[in-house]
Amino acid sequence: MSPEISANIRNHRRCLGWSQERLAEAAGVSLGTVRKLEQGGVARVETLARFAEALDVDTAALFAPAASPEPISDDGPSRQQLLDLRRHLMPPVGLADEAGPPAGEGLRGGLLHDIDEAHALYQADRYDAVARRLPGILSAAEGGVCVADGDEQRHQSVSTRARALFLTGKYLTQVRQYDLAYQALASGIRDARGIEAMPTAAVGVIGMCWLLLRQDRFAECADLASDTADAMEPRISKAMPQELAVWGELLLRVAAAAVRNNRKPEAKDARRMAATAAHAIGRERTDFRTQWGAFGPATAEIKVIEDLSLKGDVRGVLRRADTGPLHRDSLTTYGAPTSNVWGRYRLDVARAHSLTGAHHDATGELMGIYRSQPEWMRHQPMARRVLDKVLSTRARTLTADMRTLASHLGISG
Repeated sequence: MSPEISANIRNHRRCLGWSQERLAEAAGVSLGTVRKLEQGGVARVETLARFAEALDVDTAALFAPAASPEPISDDGPSRQQLLDLRRHLMPPVGLADEAGPPAGEGLRGGLLHDIDEAHALYQADRYDAVARRLPGILSAAEGGVCVADGDEQRHQSVSTRARALFLTGKYLTQVRQYDLAYQALASGIRDARGIEAMPTAAVGVIGMCWLLLRQDRFAECADLASDTADAMEPRISKAMPQELAVWGELLLRVAAAAVRNNRKPEAKDARRMAATAAHAIGRERTDFRTQWGAFGPATAEIKVIEDLSLKGDVRGVLRRADTGPLHRDSLTTYGAPTSNVWGRYRLDVARAHSLTGAHHDATGELMGIYRSQPEWMRHQPMARRVLDKVLSTRARTLTADMRTLASHLGISG
């Protein structure tokens, strides 16, 4: 953790005239946790949110202005792939206009299909395969704009380029290449705004908000998502499903940022409106040509449970799990969310079990994720934290399932 966060916690505590014991009691943590953090120890966002609530400040106030997660290293096979993307997203700029990103052979009839296929690879956690395809997709999209003839064809070409840039931003955010991700998302949003395709631009804003969340820029995320949701708010009774999905996704971003920033009323209002949009759609909807991710009744409920997990309400997580829209019968009616959203939900349930001491149940949840999403699971720090919790309190020999999970996640049991 940065020294600024430790100093901020200590300074806010001293301004209130509190001892470390008083802060520990108010935040519902141990005295050792307070001492560790003030000495530069590491804490998860949910723990910092509890400190912010106790100190009556925004969570963002505890972060240094420039704090953000570190990007992944350029080592290994991804180095050339990232270099190719940099050439497209950050071309050299000189005194003449000739400098620019490389252009492909022009807009192909199958380019949108290529983007759809790359999205499918992304959803399957095949990030290397996505990275290999993106330079060609961006090249073809750029070429399409260059050779477009007439207003209608140019509108189509620019819209397609925006979608290619959004996919690129999604991949780069996932692998923590945040500066490149910003460049891709901002360029795509500007493309869509330039042809007055505001619904398409709003999809890019959803991605931009995810990027801001990843960088702990909670207030900026909430403000951007809220302003965009206000501009895109549909008439519920007459809205098309894609309009409701984009509006709902924006509201989910508002709530996610607000709950992490200790703004409970704002989060509650956003969750309520998102539930209204999800109910109006009636089923889970996934269409990457018109929205960022999946949205519907099950996804909206999963995000409520994620809030409870962030706040440390493990009883609340277990009370709501597998009920309402997430009940087996309801999922038949509403449809299931995407595998990644579902996996994150099951991780929240596993974490709740581990914190209540139900280690057998926590292990069972982790094994369910391992069987269905082994590659996605490797990228989830929460999976390692949950298994660490289980293994640290295990007095007896590890079970076969525990050994399997430990080997898969690279944890020494």
